[in-house]
Amino acid sequence: MSPSSGDRTIKQDFFPSQQNSIGYTLTSLPPNSDSPDREGRSSVRYKCSMINSILDVLRQRPGWVEIKEDGEWDFNWCDVGWLRENFDHSYMEEHVRICHFRNHYELTRKNLMVKNLKRYRKTLDREVGRLEGAKCDFFPCTFELPSEYHLFVEEFKRSPGSIWIMKPVARSQGKGIFLFRKLKDIMEWKKDGTRSEDQRDEAPVESYVAQRYIENPYLIGGIKFDLRVYVLVTSYLPLKAWLYRDGFARFSNTRFSLSSIDDQYVHLTNVAVQKTAPDYDPEKGCKWQMQQLRRYLTAKHGSEAVETLFKDIDNIFIRSLLSVQKVIINDKHCFELYGYDILLDQHLKPWLIEVNASPSLTASSQEDYEMKYRLLEDTLNVVDMEGRLTGKEKRVGGYDLMWNDGPVYREDVSLETLGTTYQIANTNLGCVNDRRKQLRQLLKPFPGHKRS
Repeated sequence: MSPSSGDRTIKQDFFPSQQNSIGYTLTSLPPNSDSPDREGRSSVRYKCSMINSILDVLRQRPGWVEIKEDGEWDFNWCDVGWLRENFDHSYMEEHVRICHFRNHYELTRKNLMVKNLKRYRKTLDREVGRLEGAKCDFFPCTFELPSEYHLFVEEFKRSPGSIWIMKPVARSQGKGIFLFRKLKDIMEWKKDGTRSEDQRDEAPVESYVAQRYIENPYLIGGIKFDLRVYVLVTSYLPLKAWLYRDGFARFSNTRFSLSSIDDQYVHLTNVAVQKTAPDYDPEKGCKWQMQQLRRYLTAKHGSEAVETLFKDIDNIFIRSLLSVQKVIINDKHCFELYGYDILLDQHLKPWLIEVNASPSLTASSQEDYEMKYRLLEDTLNVVDMEGRLTGKEKRVGGYDLMWNDGPVYREDVSLETLGTTYQIANTNLGCVNDRRKQLRQLLKPFPGHKRS
């Protein structure tokens, strides 16, 4: 992957000088200690396989040194392909960090995500009760094809005329997705046992999920959109998860209609799809920042309805992570920045569409670049290679700690109703992100640096 000319322009506009966004100026660095102890680490050797926003963030971080090819590294922002080929053969010292968990795909492959959520819901039904299990009813009815073809057909026949959406289990950016109303459109995914002799000799069909299409999405100006939200997990045992305040709504480029199910510009909100539309305007883009969306919804529906919506979205993050907690291979060297895709329906019910292990870090506009730069800089602040945190923080920059082996609540806010005190969850998605002020109060300067 190489950066587009647009990315280069954005980068030049955003960095007039070598200074990070907290306000530290680079001065002379003390020599790197040979001790494996992370605290006070003055130089961090990093590798990065991406050429986008994350590389810019790493290169601007005081004291971080880029390592080429086979040199030893302390921090690696790699793609999942590198992880698959190298993780099991790599020795990592105590302080080393890498940006994926070994089997992240338990949450980020569409079929495995649904499998784990279904199992988790059944466990809650059995061990806690159906009311608790019902809190997992946030993903559409889904089947894996071809393996669950017959189960899918039974469900399909119960609701004739419904629209379904087909998605390859391991592809991204809208590739391979299509909508259908008739079984004849997916005949090639019939289970192998029902295929003819000639068909059995052919290569196995790619695994897909067939998912009931949400036919009543919430529309703004007649346009469909979904949400991209960022969750950072630094441990699964115990589960420790952070929610970023920023995010965005991704809009399609064409007015919504169920009469044209073959038009991907109507139904798919992926930027990779929308930017190929004939009338796509790169200057205008197709995104709203999360704060803008929250203000719009509050003005239209009131603060109480929107608070309930965002609590329901928080529930999606927590339940999905708990559903894979026992199957993810926890490793103290690993962390993961997940990109959650959430769709709202016309009743303000949020639906989990998918979770991405490698959310796009390529900017589509100056505003998008600045948001992703803040996100990634704060991700490094939470991972804390420099050893500047105590480990007891509930907020680091734009990140709020939402789960730490249990729910996390705000210390400064509680409600009392009829003699009962209710604690408020420590989440602020779409709220003010005054990260610069908070970071300057929280973090001591980098080793060998001073405040500007």
